[in-house]
Amino acid sequence: MKHKSLIYILIFFSFTLASAQDSILFPKPQVVLKIKPSKTDSRIKNADTPHFIAYNPSIEQGKLLLFIPGTNGIALKGPKNLFATAIQQGYAVINLSYINTPAIARICKGDNLKGNSNCAADFRNRRVYGNTEFSLITDASYDAIVNRLTKLLMYLSENDKQGNWSRFLEDGAPKWREIALAGQSQGGGMSAFIAKTHEVARVIDFSGGWDYSAKDKIANWYYNPSATPLDRWYGTYHKKEPTAEIIIETYRAMNIPEDHIYGFNLEVPEGKRAHSNGVRNLGYTEQWLDLLGKGN
Repeated sequence: MKHKSLIYILIFFSFTLASAQDSILFPKPQVVLKIKPSKTDSRIKNADTPHFIAYNPSIEQGKLLLFIPGTNGIALKGPKNLFATAIQQGYAVINLSYINTPAIARICKGDNLKGNSNCAADFRNRRVYGNTEFSLITDASYDAIVNRLTKLLMYLSENDKQGNWSRFLEDGAPKWREIALAGQSQGGGMSAFIAKTHEVARVIDFSGGWDYSAKDKIANWYYNPSATPLDRWYGTYHKKEPTAEIIIETYRAMNIPEDHIYGFNLEVPEGKRAHSNGVRNLGYTEQWLDLLGKGN
């Protein structure tokens, strides 16, 4: 019983710390909401940890920053300093909870890649849009990123009137022109993938993956035309991450302007990874402001 009591105390303490951090980073009148995907679509069973939503109803309402986490990312543990900066810039923020395992690099390799040079694009298509023709992952169509976002926006429109969430919907679908996309690692690649086929307000790819079409050849989809004007594209990487050169190659393939590519180089804290440092290190606040621009 003593062990159980200790576990309960630790769980309570961890939630208290998280709430305390939220109240500091998002003080009133800012609003913080945590909503399970299944609350918005009862079919959703997997990856049902809450979405993280935050905004400031007292400022001029601007665009939505949709953040898509990387592999193993949990929306409630996202880069909240980055989100707080985005809100100061006039954005409403959603950190989306979605199925983010397995990673593309775990699936689109070896024989799978030899048998399908478009493996990475097919993978992303299923995870983003719910295309069921790709059989190497088991994500259901309703688990797709776009469905989760759509159902969340509908839910918020009904249940959080002061947020005026309906402005991000058009004919029952996301109004992409009012949405800026950002993401880290797998999520950065998902953001770029969406921005290729929809005109979005902005796209910020934080170390966004390294898809291949063959051994040592980056994926073909990086070269596809972009529905989002190129001056709205931004990409970052850390100079000490092992895949930095490949990430740069993908950014150039996507024709991201050279002055919109940011090479981060601050010291990475011991025990942390350079790959995720760009979204969490407060030392990059000045760069975040450039990357985000004005949300309103």
